[in-house]
Amino acid sequence: MKKLAVAAAALVFAATSAQADIKIGSVLSITGPASFLGDPEKKTLEMYVAEMNASGGINGQQIKLFIYDDGGDASKARTFATRLVEEDKVDAVLGGSITGTSLAMVPIYSDASIPFIALAGAAEIVFPVRKWVFKTPHTEPMSCGKIFEDLKKRKITNIGMISGTDGWGKAMRTECLKMAPQFGITVVKDEIYGAGDSDMTPQLTNIKNTAGVQAVINCGFGQGPAIVTRNYRQLAIGVPLYQSHGVSSKSYIKLAGDASEGVRLPAAATLVAEKLPDSDPLKKVALAYKTRYEKQTGEPVSTFGGHMYDALMILTQAMKRAKSADKAKVRDEIEKTKGFVGTGGMVNMSATDHLGLDLTSFRMLEIKGGDWTLVN
Repeated sequence: MKKLAVAAAALVFAATSAQADIKIGSVLSITGPASFLGDPEKKTLEMYVAEMNASGGINGQQIKLFIYDDGGDASKARTFATRLVEEDKVDAVLGGSITGTSLAMVPIYSDASIPFIALAGAAEIVFPVRKWVFKTPHTEPMSCGKIFEDLKKRKITNIGMISGTDGWGKAMRTECLKMAPQFGITVVKDEIYGAGDSDMTPQLTNIKNTAGVQAVINCGFGQGPAIVTRNYRQLAIGVPLYQSHGVSSKSYIKLAGDASEGVRLPAAATLVAEKLPDSDPLKKVALAYKTRYEKQTGEPVSTFGGHMYDALMILTQAMKRAKSADKAKVRDEIEKTKGFVGTGGMVNMSATDHLGLDLTSFRMLEIKGGDWTLVN
């Protein structure tokens, strides 16, 4: 009888283990100054996990989500990261939304040996490679490179720069200054504005009064770039203005208003999914995500929700290949991701590249009539 009882107990344990939830954690900037990133990321995560669970989950297991809002605060992000590890005991993490919160969480997940796919832009998150850390968005060197390619096509060699002191703005400014000579570009004026500044007219006036400026690049995210854009038009500077993909959301166009007309920026294919040629390998995925998101939420799509879509698909496909949620096995499978077509581009990761994107994943856009258009 005792043997039968032990055997029965073992069967019950095995059945319970087989049905145990896969636990995915996420710390996002759902409120606060970066809510235009975190809100669509959260909605995307919940939308697709609900769909997956309704279809049987992953490897026969349901996905249980643990989502926390850091409000863009790195200290809160660290606290929630610790909770995900110690209390929630998650199998993997997606997020944070911005560079500062993502970097604050990296040591916690790395020490706990938990796969972490970040949704923030800075290359510093994955370069140099950290064993347990991956990311989906394009980086600031990629943003600089795509802009410089477009400047060369327009035969522009002398530029002004104006950059925010936020993490993204500082990082992109550094990369653009470093990369400019490689493209034959000279930065003839370099200005800075603070995160709380509400008027960038003095800095832009300095750029306007500098001889030889043929175009201007704004490095920053949040409300800063919209203020720069409005002040730029008020001063009638009269040369092309470029923004980074950190503003690739309709909220930027809404904040900047008519002043955004003619602004160019590199961005993911998602924003112009229906305008892509049928031959574009990203069109099918980008259009499907855009259609699904806008129907579900009633809101315009942004590239930021797309970063979450890509991260979730990369993670769950890795779990399917690993045939489990075993952290080490899943980490290895994420690193083996090849030929994944996401909203951000074609992803080919390796032991030396935990991003897996190149400049071909970007599209150069121009704002016309309050909407995104493709630049040929």
